[in-house]
Amino acid sequence: METKEKVLSYLEAHKGEFVCGDDIAMDLGLTHSGVWKTMQELKIEGHEIVALRKKGYCLLTNPDSLSSVGIHKYLNDDTRDLRIDVFPKLISTNNYARSKAYSGEDEGYVVLAKAQTGGKGRRGRSFFSPSDSGLYMSLLLRPQLAPNETVKLTAVAAVAVCEAIEALSDDKASIKWVNDIFVDGKKVCGILTESSFLNGSDKMDYAIVGIGINVTEPSNGFPNEIKDIAGHVNLTDTGGKNKLAAEILNRFMNYYKNNIDCTEKYRERNFAIGKNVAVITATDTKKAVVVGVDDDYRLIVQYDNGINDHLYSGEISIKIKD
Repeated sequence: METKEKVLSYLEAHKGEFVCGDDIAMDLGLTHSGVWKTMQELKIEGHEIVALRKKGYCLLTNPDSLSSVGIHKYLNDDTRDLRIDVFPKLISTNNYARSKAYSGEDEGYVVLAKAQTGGKGRRGRSFFSPSDSGLYMSLLLRPQLAPNETVKLTAVAAVAVCEAIEALSDDKASIKWVNDIFVDGKKVCGILTESSFLNGSDKMDYAIVGIGINVTEPSNGFPNEIKDIAGHVNLTDTGGKNKLAAEILNRFMNYYKNNIDCTEKYRERNFAIGKNVAVITATDTKKAVVVGVDDDYRLIVQYDNGINDHLYSGEISIKIKD
């Protein structure tokens, strides 16, 4: 455990009370200046720490406030080695994870932000990411996948998110191919997987799986352009966002590390099967009926002319509610 995590765990164990800096240094084997420096780092991350002369330090953080320590508390043995950073605000967690990939960061790095100023959605759209009402997380991977197999990571993440939501709430979650999670007919989560390949080859250098979830309704509500389609989950577990993040990571990494086939679970949750949809590509839009999902997570559609197609990219539009 890093020094920062040790100090935060110590403060959480004495939450609501002041602890002398000298006691922290002695109990954790740190210098007085080391304690002070760590407190400044924790404040930058967004932890509410009050420091008073002759009294010491006091953690005021809400129990549901995201923190690396709070998430690690719920990780299982297979995911406890994940390296997690939490920031008060980032432009985009995917962008930050990409910068780490460029600098040589190994697989298993996770970054979360309490707010994003430039959250990214598919096809160049933005993802609404207000402060403290959502869970915005990106995971850096270095898988051995071909260019057209990136959809597998998105699909497995979608299954993991659905299972995590249902484990911590009374919600029933379903999937709109390929990357959206719905609860009660409204979108509560979007997943964006981005990848990079080594020059002149089809060998993947890295992949970043970005997950954005509306955990609660924003204090000022959703913007007009999405208020009719956006929803939020209804967590009943007291672990809050920290446990939700850990639950997703536990489930996703289990599927990913053990190469577990999730196609049947994905099919069962895909509510587009049997529906009339509009297939949207970069060049046109066609009407079709969704026939199913194949073993590579491609959507099988049948166009009006009777021709079947297997889609591994693009987007579908479907009427969710009357």
